[in-house]
Amino acid sequence: MSNLNRRQFIAGSMLFAAPTALSLVGCGGGGASSDAPAADAESYGEGYTFKHGFDKDFPPYSYIDDNGETTGFDVELAQAVCEHYGWTYEAVPVNWDSKDLELNSGSCDCIWSGFTKSPAREDSYCWSQPYSINTQMIMVLEDSDIKTLADLAGKKVGVQIGTSALDMLETPEAEGGAKELADTFASVETKDTYTVAINELKAGAIDAIAIDVTTGNFQMSKQDGLRYLDEKLGDEVYAIGFRVEDTALRDKVDEALVALAEDGTMDTIGQKYTDIYDSLSMINKG
Repeated sequence: MSNLNRRQFIAGSMLFAAPTALSLVGCGGGGASSDAPAADAESYGEGYTFKHGFDKDFPPYSYIDDNGETTGFDVELAQAVCEHYGWTYEAVPVNWDSKDLELNSGSCDCIWSGFTKSPAREDSYCWSQPYSINTQMIMVLEDSDIKTLADLAGKKVGVQIGTSALDMLETPEAEGGAKELADTFASVETKDTYTVAINELKAGAIDAIAIDVTTGNFQMSKQDGLRYLDEKLGDEVYAIGFRVEDTALRDKVDEALVALAEDGTMDTIGQKYTDIYDSLSMINKG
């Protein structure tokens, strides 16, 4: 485990110590909710179709690979949950900016795609226990003159729309004073995906990108010429967001996650994604 990820883990480890307690307090009083009555645990027996809502361009958590197949750590883990219960897995790619509409309409059962449980979102979903720790960073070109966060003054900074990085830059009470920092930028440029943002960074259309380190690591493993600033924007955790009333389904998925962590399935899946493996908090507990 790298020093960065170890510090992330220590900071967040208390969040994972009591899954049952988390299940009791993980649902907010407003936000993502459908008009349909909440199902009970008996509704989620063998044969249930689990509709997994995800961003199809958020590697390594969820994405379309070179063969046109839907894959990623979150996709494989969701499929493993379905196998654990004898459920049918249904992939539901969503436009990230419209994810709440998709969830509320019943098009999907949850949002599970490197989804940050942040203070701004705390009460908007029924949250699973966190399964990954993450850090928001600033990415620049390797030969960029930007060396520190202060150097971003007067610069164009790109970020994917609907992400926690954007929340950090827009929310005054965000950790680390990210809103105050963003006020020094020439502009915050929202992009449909991080792939688009990186292409624009390389083309010189923007000067830097606010991005989570696990996604950034994956992108940097596939292409040269990118680096992070040494300073970070802030830390966060990833969890699964369900409709606020769907506590029974959330509890079933939480139980499966614990079982998959204990029997080695989560570790086996995680080892395929070396860029994020050290951040997987349910299997890296020391």
